[in-house]
Amino acid sequence: MKKWTIAWSLACVAMSACAQAADFGGKEIRLAVDPTYPPLEYKTPDGKLTGFGVDIANALCAQMHAKCVWVETSFDGMIPGLLARKFDVISSSMTITPKRKEQIAFTNRISNAPARLVVRRGSSLLPDATSLKGKRVGVEQGTSQEDYARAMWQPAGVEVVAYQNQEQVYADLVSGRLDAAFQASIEASDGFLKKPEGKDFEFAGPAMDDPKYFGQGDGLGLRKQDVALRDAFNQALAEILANGTYASINRKYFDFDIYGAK
Repeated sequence: MKKWTIAWSLACVAMSACAQAADFGGKEIRLAVDPTYPPLEYKTPDGKLTGFGVDIANALCAQMHAKCVWVETSFDGMIPGLLARKFDVISSSMTITPKRKEQIAFTNRISNAPARLVVRRGSSLLPDATSLKGKRVGVEQGTSQEDYARAMWQPAGVEVVAYQNQEQVYADLVSGRLDAAFQASIEASDGFLKKPEGKDFEFAGPAMDDPKYFGQGDGLGLRKQDVALRDAFNQALAEILANGTYASINRKYFDFDIYGAK
């Protein structure tokens, strides 16, 4: 029995799974979310949090046997809030970029949604500085799209207008106060273009996936010192990818593979 116990303990250490379950089973983990990104993170009419990202995070918590509690916050306040310990994890489709990795750590990639420009149908605008010169482009504050637009387009005379949430961007696009909106492609497709208010709009030009600004996909954000928590989420992610849970959630929201979407 003693030899079996030692062998099992060594196996657990090698796999990290047992240590993670012991560390986080039953413990409360606070996850930050900005629920204005359908179909990734949003609210149902009765106020319930839902979406692909919410379901994936809940599945990860279940795999870890942890009690995860949702904390709503604006996207641009997520990294400051994380560092101030207002919550433990950023779970709101945050792109893994070199700039953000200077401040926080990330789990392995959970999904991948390149950025796209949305314009009024029939517009000749394209996602480049020459085409957008003199135009107003809406972005959400704190996003990789804002970073890209300010670095690559604004110096050439493009007016980059930042909003607190994505719904405000679309409202001004529809009203004509903006010439274009720049955001993640999946959010734009399902959260705007497929809705009645988006019927007069379309994607313009190619997807934008410069790794300097858009990284290698989206992940959960954590404080750098929370290594055990990051490893636990990575282990849980590997498990739901292997056992079919991830694929089941993927099919609920998309007709393509969002894990490797390009």
